[in-house]
Amino acid sequence: MTDIDITIKRSKRKTVSFEVTKELTILVKAPYHIPGNELSAMIEKHRHWMEKAIERQRTRNLLYPEPSEAEIKELIVKGKEILPQKVEYYSSLTGLVPTGIKITSAKKRFGSCSGRNSLCFSYQLMKYPDECIDYVVLHEIAHIKHHNHSKEFYAFIEKYMPDYKERVKLLRSL
Repeated sequence: MTDIDITIKRSKRKTVSFEVTKELTILVKAPYHIPGNELSAMIEKHRHWMEKAIERQRTRNLLYPEPSEAEIKELIVKGKEILPQKVEYYSSLTGLVPTGIKITSAKKRFGSCSGRNSLCFSYQLMKYPDECIDYVVLHEIAHIKHHNHSKEFYAFIEKYMPDYKERVKLLRSL
């Protein structure tokens, strides 16, 4: 078995999660109440997944290296050109209008919708194909109506984008 660099972070959470970082380490987030030996057993049980996930991240790092300052500026300009048009299109389609749009430097999420229905999109999203960008835009607009990831939320997305599952697979594969 390969050596895996694992960091455990305990907090007031209810469940255990495993995350692969860009630095090819595993971050295990766990609640305080889970005993160390139980957590070790969970880590060992997921070792195969971790090895595969690290390899996927290694490939992703090679395919999508961190952009330079100049590239970041280009991505932000591209986002300011493309995203408002896409938001306007999906807003007119769904009848849901956000209170604002921002381009951010978020690293772990492509988009978000605030409680006040303002949308944020990471400039990183601009590196992906149009099908992926469209999905993220519709996903965030759907949060204006459903501030969760319920069955109704995904049914709403599917109503306007029947192939959304393929788009999600594409987004996750890149």
